[in-house]
Amino acid sequence: MLSLAAAALFQAKSRPNIVMIFSDDHGRQAISAYGPKLISTPEIDRLAREGVRFDRHYTTNPLCAPSRASLLTGKYSHVNGMKDNASTFDGSQETFPKLLQAAGYRTAVIGKWHLVSNPTGFNDWEVLPGQGDYYNPAFLTPTGKVVEHGYVTEIITNKVLNWLGQQKGKPFFLLVGHKAPHRNWMPGPRQMTLFSDRIFPEPATLRTDYASLTTAAKTVKMRLDKNIRLAEDLMVDYVPPRMDANQRAAWKKAMAPQDAAYHRRLAETGDLLGTNYQRYLQEYLRCVAGIDESVGQIYGYLKKKKLLENTVVIYASDQGFFLGENAWYDKRWFYEPSSGTPLLIRPAGGAKAARAVTSLTTNIDLAPTFLELAGVTPPKAMQGNSLAPFLGGRGGVTGKSAVYGHFYESDDGDHQAPKYVAITTERHKLIYYYELNEWELFDLSQDTHETRNLWLSGVTRPVRAELVRKLLANMHQLKEDPDLIRQVEAAAKRVGAGSK
Repeated sequence: MLSLAAAALFQAKSRPNIVMIFSDDHGRQAISAYGPKLISTPEIDRLAREGVRFDRHYTTNPLCAPSRASLLTGKYSHVNGMKDNASTFDGSQETFPKLLQAAGYRTAVIGKWHLVSNPTGFNDWEVLPGQGDYYNPAFLTPTGKVVEHGYVTEIITNKVLNWLGQQKGKPFFLLVGHKAPHRNWMPGPRQMTLFSDRIFPEPATLRTDYASLTTAAKTVKMRLDKNIRLAEDLMVDYVPPRMDANQRAAWKKAMAPQDAAYHRRLAETGDLLGTNYQRYLQEYLRCVAGIDESVGQIYGYLKKKKLLENTVVIYASDQGFFLGENAWYDKRWFYEPSSGTPLLIRPAGGAKAARAVTSLTTNIDLAPTFLELAGVTPPKAMQGNSLAPFLGGRGGVTGKSAVYGHFYESDDGDHQAPKYVAITTERHKLIYYYELNEWELFDLSQDTHETRNLWLSGVTRPVRAELVRKLLANMHQLKEDPDLIRQVEAAAKRVGAGSK
């Protein structure tokens, strides 16, 4: 049954349209609505001003394909079967788009898909193959592959506006899958020179020795000074190969002076980490600026066509991203920059006042949220809790005292981040790297940068035992692998932190 708050919303905005704008690897610290001032994102921020900003939203398996599978199914990776980027999504299983279709919605996905199998549950789809390309990208459609000319963020936006213009009568759900700001960070034509003269503040943990963290922190391959590629990632002395002659000429004209400035700074300072950090932020944030522009165009179209009164607009990312924290790029870890994920929801008609939600929420919660907003009772098999009560201005309870996470892909051949199971509570975070037999425990209220591992000292044995109990309780409740549960129980007992 619908919650009281959701029922009131549904009655006021019967069968609302739902537009979800879903970017790739967009960290909260690169959205000005969340506070940091690395970049101004006025179009995304407007959704926060007219809706709800979720401040403790997490991706339970911070990796592209698993995150998308959990979005569709409302289930954790070990249940929906999509544990890593190498798997193929089983499109025959129940998803919220299929349920919306059955309830009379027209559904579409345009842009990044990244699940190998063709989309199911969507009346219309045009998706990028794999990661897709920034320039002159190919799209897969029900009738075959087509190659479009231009920049991918702009192309996706135009396709979205064209699709919206064709909708009549039926309520609709539209998933906008942006490629940006995913690696390799190629800015669009209008963003190539943004931030050229900007010196970004370094994060507090850019120059770290990892003294208190898991041993894998020293060996993972995502450092800005050791693993990032000068040409293919930072775009230094590089021209993307898919460009035509005019695109190449514009790129060279914009980038040549910036390449010279990069080499000059490095020669003057000898600081490879700091120099790479500055260039990385420039390229990454240029991609973000393109996304912000797209959000504004989609919002503007909905407003022009008088659809905002009956359309829920969501902005989210598949996970967060490291922007120099711990000297890293990429994601994968359960640390805040990676698992902490932006989520902004503007209810149909807009909220009476902007709200910030500090309750623990996850990407597993989105599928039941969309169903409840559409007047469809979420299936019991879905493991998330609807966020609809938060959108009615009356608050809400998700029932979560902890968020559970599980990362599986330690052997991808590139990053080599360690496997783990983890929970975060309102105050603490506990991570167990089960291949390494190593624990981390952070007090987020005192250590926002997660630099002091309190597992061996700094917290009492009862605190450790309580967090282990919560971790194991989540694993049991979610029907995790019994062998893994036994492994975690045995590891906790060995260090005197058993759950009993």
